[in-house]
Amino acid sequence: MHNRIGDVQTAQGDLAAALRSYRDARTIAERLASADPGNAEWQRDLSVSHEKIGDVQSAQGDLAAALRSYRDALAIRERLASADPGNAVWQRDLSVSHNRIGNVQSAQGDLGAALRSYRHAFAIAERLASADPGNAGWQRDLSVSHNKIGDVQRTQGDLAAALRSYRDAFAIRERLASADPGNADWQRDLIVSCVKLSEAAPQEAQAWLTRALGIARGLAASGRLAPVDAGMPAELERRLAALGG
Repeated sequence: MHNRIGDVQTAQGDLAAALRSYRDARTIAERLASADPGNAEWQRDLSVSHEKIGDVQSAQGDLAAALRSYRDALAIRERLASADPGNAVWQRDLSVSHNRIGNVQSAQGDLGAALRSYRHAFAIAERLASADPGNAGWQRDLSVSHNKIGDVQRTQGDLAAALRSYRDAFAIRERLASADPGNADWQRDLIVSCVKLSEAAPQEAQAWLTRALGIARGLAASGRLAPVDAGMPAELERRLAALGG
């Protein structure tokens, strides 16, 4: 209940209240996990509390505290994944923790550490996607990992490597969108990939942005463009105009 209240407070933008709620939830989770260390679900609940606290701390700009919270979650998840390597949920949780840590490290400017964290997440995502190719969620996770690695590579100035990573992500997303054309999330993912490719390959930017704009307009025309993305077509038009497209 405390976590759900915290989720609502986060959505309302009341981060201080959300942090208090998540800490109340963590106190309970800590008691349960301490009373029965062998209960994997209670251990996972505690890791989720650490992660939610880290999310708020990150949103508040307290990156050092967020990193500590994420690492507390990671330590629990490493134990769970090690004890039950065949449990896909534990493995995905572990991948999420590596990504969260990588996000903070990237924000702190520690790109080498961020790249290592993202590659740890990628290795897990790749195993899950390979073990269950029909699982669209695992495939999307893998595409996200490709993009996160590409973002760091682009920031480091390695555009060739970033372009390869972005193309790998795009290939997955194109397959997902083709298999389920009515899925607006897959279409939005394609837009994101097109924009990233336009940034990593300036010589192809007009083609990629044109494709992204076509998808965005299609979503808007069909009423499937999320309200938060309402300005997306105009932003893509602006980018194309800046190129003279």
